[in-house]
Amino acid sequence: MANIKSAKKRILVIETKTLRNKTIKTKIKTLIKKLETAVAEGDKALAQERLTVAISEISKAASKGIYHKNNAARKVSRLTKLVNSMN
Repeated sequence: MANIKSAKKRILVIETKTLRNKTIKTKIKTLIKKLETAVAEGDKALAQERLTVAISEISKAASKGIYHKNNAARKVSRLTKLVNSMN
Protein backbone atom coordinates (compact mmCIF):
# COMPACT_ATOMS: atom_id res chain seq x y z
CA MET A 1 0.00 0.00 0.00
CA ALA A 2 1.17 3.51 -0.76
CA ASN A 3 2.44 5.72 2.07
CA ILE A 4 2.73 9.02 0.21
CA LYS A 5 -0.39 11.20 0.04
CA SER A 6 -0.11 11.83 -3.71
CA ALA A 7 0.29 8.11 -4.39
CA LYS A 8 -2.83 7.38 -2.35
CA LYS A 9 -4.73 9.98 -4.37
CA ARG A 10 -3.49 8.46 -7.65
CA ILE A 11 -4.83 5.08 -6.54
CA LEU A 12 -8.28 6.60 -5.93
CA VAL A 13 -8.25 8.46 -9.25
CA ILE A 14 -7.18 5.35 -11.15
CA GLU A 15 -10.01 3.35 -9.55
CA THR A 16 -12.62 5.86 -10.68
CA LYS A 17 -11.16 6.07 -14.20
CA THR A 18 -11.00 2.28 -14.44
CA LEU A 19 -14.65 2.02 -13.42
CA ARG A 20 -15.65 4.64 -16.03
CA ASN A 21 -13.66 2.89 -18.76
CA LYS A 22 -15.14 -0.48 -17.84
CA THR A 23 -18.73 0.79 -17.98
CA ILE A 24 -18.19 2.44 -21.37
CA LYS A 25 -16.51 -0.67 -22.83
CA THR A 26 -19.35 -2.84 -21.51
CA LYS A 27 -21.92 -0.52 -23.07
CA ILE A 28 -20.15 -0.71 -26.44
CA LYS A 29 -19.97 -4.52 -26.28
CA THR A 30 -23.72 -4.61 -25.60
CA LEU A 31 -24.41 -2.30 -28.55
CA ILE A 32 -22.29 -4.52 -30.82
CA LYS A 33 -24.16 -7.64 -29.68
CA LYS A 34 -27.52 -5.94 -30.34
CA LEU A 35 -26.30 -4.95 -33.80
CA GLU A 36 -25.16 -8.50 -34.55
CA THR A 37 -28.54 -9.92 -33.48
CA ALA A 38 -30.33 -7.44 -35.76
CA VAL A 39 -28.11 -8.58 -38.65
CA ALA A 40 -28.76 -12.24 -37.79
CA GLU A 41 -32.52 -11.58 -37.84
CA GLY A 42 -32.18 -9.88 -41.21
CA ASP A 43 -33.73 -6.56 -40.16
CA LYS A 44 -31.74 -4.08 -42.25
CA ALA A 45 -33.48 -0.93 -40.97
CA LEU A 46 -32.91 -1.88 -37.33
CA ALA A 47 -29.32 -2.89 -38.08
CA GLN A 48 -28.67 0.46 -39.76
CA GLU A 49 -30.12 2.33 -36.79
CA ARG A 50 -28.06 0.35 -34.29
CA LEU A 51 -24.95 0.80 -36.43
CA THR A 52 -25.31 4.58 -36.16
CA VAL A 53 -25.60 4.38 -32.38
CA ALA A 54 -22.64 1.98 -32.09
CA ILE A 55 -20.40 4.13 -34.30
CA SER A 56 -21.26 7.19 -32.23
CA GLU A 57 -20.39 5.49 -28.93
CA ILE A 58 -17.19 3.96 -30.29
CA SER A 59 -16.08 7.36 -31.60
CA LYS A 60 -16.78 8.99 -28.24
CA ALA A 61 -14.76 6.30 -26.46
CA ALA A 62 -11.86 6.79 -28.88
CA SER A 63 -11.88 10.54 -28.35
CA LYS A 64 -11.70 10.01 -24.57
CA GLY A 65 -8.79 7.61 -24.94
CA ILE A 66 -10.69 4.50 -23.85
CA TYR A 67 -9.99 2.86 -27.21
CA HIS A 68 -6.98 3.54 -29.41
CA LYS A 69 -8.05 5.34 -32.59
CA ASN A 70 -6.99 2.42 -34.80
CA ASN A 71 -8.88 -0.04 -32.60
CA ALA A 72 -11.99 2.14 -32.84
CA ALA A 73 -11.59 2.47 -36.61
CA ARG A 74 -11.26 -1.31 -36.94
CA LYS A 75 -14.43 -1.90 -34.90
CA VAL A 76 -16.39 0.64 -36.95
CA SER A 77 -15.10 -0.82 -40.20
CA ARG A 78 -16.05 -4.38 -39.27
CA LEU A 79 -19.53 -3.39 -38.12
CA THR A 80 -20.15 -1.30 -41.24
CA LYS A 81 -18.97 -4.17 -43.44
CA LEU A 82 -21.29 -6.54 -41.55
CA VAL A 83 -24.34 -4.31 -42.10
CA ASN A 84 -23.44 -3.58 -45.74
CA SER A 85 -23.16 -7.31 -46.47
CA MET A 86 -26.86 -7.76 -45.70
CA ASN A 87 -29.10 -8.39 -48.72
